[in-house]
Amino acid sequence: MSQALWQPSKERIQATRLSSFQNYLNQKHAVTFDDYQSLHQWSVEQRELFWQAIWDFCEVKASQPAISRLRDGDKMPGAKWFEGARFNFAENLLRNKGDKTALISYLENGTRKEISYGQLYIEVEKLASALRAKGVVKGDRVAGFMPNVIETIVAMLATTSIGAVWSSCSPDFGLQGVMDRFGQIEPKVLITLDGYFYNRKTIDSLPRVKEITDQLPSLEAIVVVPVVGEAGSVDLSTMERAIEWSDFIHEAPASTLEFEQLPFDHPIYIMYSSGTTGVPKCIVHGAGGTLLQHLKEHQLHTDVTPDDVLFYFTTCGWMMWNWLVSGLASGATLVLFDGSPFANEGNILIDMIDNEDISIFGTSAKYIAALEKAGIKPKDTHRLSKLKAILSTGSPLSHESFAYVYRDFKSDVCLSSISGGTDIVSCFALGNPTLPVYTGELQCPGLGMAVEIWDDEGNSVIGEKGELVCTKAFPPTPLGFWNDPEDQKFHKSYFDSYDNIWAHGDYGEITEHGGLIIHGRSDAVLNPGGVRIGTAEIYRQVEKVEQVIDSIVIGQEWQDDVRVVLFVVLREGFELSEDLGNEIKLVIRSNTTPRHVPAKIIQVADIPRTISGKIVELAVREVVHGREVKNQDALANPQALTLFRDLPELQCD
Repeated sequence: MSQALWQPSKERIQATRLSSFQNYLNQKHAVTFDDYQSLHQWSVEQRELFWQAIWDFCEVKASQPAISRLRDGDKMPGAKWFEGARFNFAENLLRNKGDKTALISYLENGTRKEISYGQLYIEVEKLASALRAKGVVKGDRVAGFMPNVIETIVAMLATTSIGAVWSSCSPDFGLQGVMDRFGQIEPKVLITLDGYFYNRKTIDSLPRVKEITDQLPSLEAIVVVPVVGEAGSVDLSTMERAIEWSDFIHEAPASTLEFEQLPFDHPIYIMYSSGTTGVPKCIVHGAGGTLLQHLKEHQLHTDVTPDDVLFYFTTCGWMMWNWLVSGLASGATLVLFDGSPFANEGNILIDMIDNEDISIFGTSAKYIAALEKAGIKPKDTHRLSKLKAILSTGSPLSHESFAYVYRDFKSDVCLSSISGGTDIVSCFALGNPTLPVYTGELQCPGLGMAVEIWDDEGNSVIGEKGELVCTKAFPPTPLGFWNDPEDQKFHKSYFDSYDNIWAHGDYGEITEHGGLIIHGRSDAVLNPGGVRIGTAEIYRQVEKVEQVIDSIVIGQEWQDDVRVVLFVVLREGFELSEDLGNEIKLVIRSNTTPRHVPAKIIQVADIPRTISGKIVELAVREVVHGREVKNQDALANPQALTLFRDLPELQCD
């Protein structure tokens, strides 16, 4: 058995919210657990008791209790949770009205703002009054084309307090990317911006905002937040129905904040699939499932308390923004950042850890790998005194990144790689402050989530690779897709592979420790000679090669088979010589199998990524095979796709 990179002390374990929860279960239900696996098994077998315990332990605020915890629990989809309950999502995030700091906001240019819980409540009250005055009612959609700033959170909370549905994109989305999303849901109000800062540049967003609003006839108001300009100085003369944020609020009659009391499965969010292989799916999330799941993940799996300062690097177009904002329900202080994470020579986010005493720092696997490649060693330059956890998602965290964090970042920290998705706006597998950390592994499946790995015959396996599935219904199951008659697209996306089983589309394995390894997306799995290979297995090896700073691997249809093709971006000054190519192949062969070794290695100048930073293997595969990629506005750098078109190296053996 491999040795743990980190092991929490007994004192640390006993002080966690997860330990408190186990004590609560012992007192309430007279159950005890020898280890996390037995607790997890109970949470899956006794789902009604478990999710009710989360409701009670995390003190969900509701005006009416449920008359039924679970009906049709054997159906997926179709299970009904907490019927009869009435509550409001925003009310649960705004329970604290005191002077404690709720939000701290940073822009790349150095602008810093903060707001207390009491002030946040007042700002939400003002905007909710203005939205109601504009005619926004339960079920209407309010859209945000916004950066990650305080006003975006105010807008979401005001929207959901009314019972309207919030949906957001970040301002780096192109016109078609925005229209593919907002055009489907027909928002009544758009909350937007004048511009933003990124990579030492000031980007004027107003021309794009006008293009968007000209194509959204459903809009009755366009509310513009001055982010780069001064309040009162934004020129909105070319946009009908446009008004500045402060004017929109002041022109409405003041009224007391009223939280609409709504059913457990009332919709609060519409989120979107990546949209790189078709029009994005509009995924509708319910208030109750989202709140319970986030409370569980924050308090039990991440050990979030009111004493914590929680940060996650994210845009408003990525589900981690929604996950971060729910930290308000646990009383934490949230730190927001908008801009390039590599500003200030890569230190801007690390500086924030010290400046704001961040205790839980979340980011992407790509960011951690980039820090290592840049030679940044935070433990030598920063205090990091309050930092107790580092979270990583977006793609599998490599073995090298695990080693880097404990060697060069901080040795006494719980490093939690987490995995789930926009589909459930949460995680299937994630961290645990009471468990050890092992290289390359997600620490555990989430409580209440019946996560298994199935082989090709549909058998549950351990220590073998297969499909990640969830075998029992769970509260954060999405309500469905927007404008999806009879749930046809919804069913096809998750329930076509196995009857009554959620198939997530990840290729992974459960380890001897009870943790998980994600080997990549199922639809990107390579299949040379009929052998299934997860792309992450290759990336982990390529990252060991010093000259390589980025890579993407696909399977190319070739001579009635599939051959593995690896594209690499090299450090400045390096070219892909025969020797370097052989070195890459040797590293892969030595640590995997001959099947993993690429038949072709090709140097490219850039790798296409989604706006949230994920590489797009399917889009590259389409281009290599001469097929059109229709929704390029979902990409941060769509021009990179041209680098993979009609390559002569791929036309020969």
